[in-house]
Amino acid sequence: MSAADISAPRGAAGMRAFLAGLWRGSALPVIIVVLAILSFWYVMAVQMNAPWQVKLNERAGETVSAFAFIEQTWNQTKPVLPTPHQIVAEIWEATIATDFSSRRSLAYHAWVTLSATLLGFVFGTALGVGLAIIIIHNDASNRSLMPWIIASQTVPILAIAPMVVVGLGAVGVTGMVPKALISMYLSFFPVVVGMVKGLRSPEALQLDLMHTYYARPGQVFTLLRWPSAVPYLFASMRVGIAISLIGAVVGELSNAAGGGLGVRLLTGSYNGQTIQIWAALLLAAALAAVLVYLVELSERLVNTMMGVRP
Repeated sequence: MSAADISAPRGAAGMRAFLAGLWRGSALPVIIVVLAILSFWYVMAVQMNAPWQVKLNERAGETVSAFAFIEQTWNQTKPVLPTPHQIVAEIWEATIATDFSSRRSLAYHAWVTLSATLLGFVFGTALGVGLAIIIIHNDASNRSLMPWIIASQTVPILAIAPMVVVGLGAVGVTGMVPKALISMYLSFFPVVVGMVKGLRSPEALQLDLMHTYYARPGQVFTLLRWPSAVPYLFASMRVGIAISLIGAVVGELSNAAGGGLGVRLLTGSYNGQTIQIWAALLLAAALAAVLVYLVELSERLVNTMMGVRP
């Protein structure tokens, strides 16, 4: 028996094992959902782009087959709904194939948005943790601060962003700081709420035990309250980092001079470049997914350092 005869069954068995693993795991359902979304997307692209394509063909006096017509709707210059391959091509052209320092580069604008997002997220997390610590240690602060913290989130961010940008610009503060403050405004709220719940999560029996050992307030906080609040902190940070990105994009809509994905959305809307709009949207979504994943990795690292069992 040759080596090829032996390797063939092994290869077939390996393929069957691989497919069985996909079926048992989560990969295959995800692939099926993605394919269903893409199929629906292409169908809707034909339906939404067809009226304009009919007019174009009538003006040109062309009569095309059904397959050629579908291909035309999938490759319009300014479609109502761009197809996924057009968006991927735009992202590739505007990132890999364009110099990073160019204002036409999506990578450059993504970096501008990312910088404001991270700065606002750091500010928001620090502010949220600080307010939570004050609230759980002072009952008067709890009664006075929490209602205002909750009420602050009822004001639409689209109304606040222009005021922040214009107001800070009047005193000479421009660039990344106004966008970071808008991100902070959005991201601090889930951190406050999560940390207040986390710092109050120790049971009365645990607190009584610490008092029995004559633990000082600082020791109660560092040895009991803070470790109990860490899971709540990272859960809040996952929400905070995502809405921090939203805040940065909204801030860029009010300040087109500084660049960013929000500016790309704005210029694409002005010029009717729907492919550019969708490319910026999907890149922002991918950026948010990466940031959330990095927060999850940080949580795993911290849990390992704290000795938390998986």
